[in-house]
Amino acid sequence: MAKDAINGARTRFGNQRSHALNSSRRSWKPNLQKVTVKINGSAPKKVYLTARTLKAGLKNGSIERV
Repeated sequence: MAKDAINGARTRFGNQRSHALNSSRRSWKPNLQKVTVKINGSAPKKVYLTARTLKAGLKNGSIERV
């Protein structure tokens, strides 16, 4: 199972609830993208990042896309 290289986001599990409050197991998967980036000026590296982490990192300058 892949996970985010920076914040460790993985698949999360919980219950799906119907109107009658019947429950069945379901999962929420993060939007993982495989990208080549420089993290804090390091050498270019292929890592999995969530779209949310990538967007935030590009905005604040801690991640540079190669």
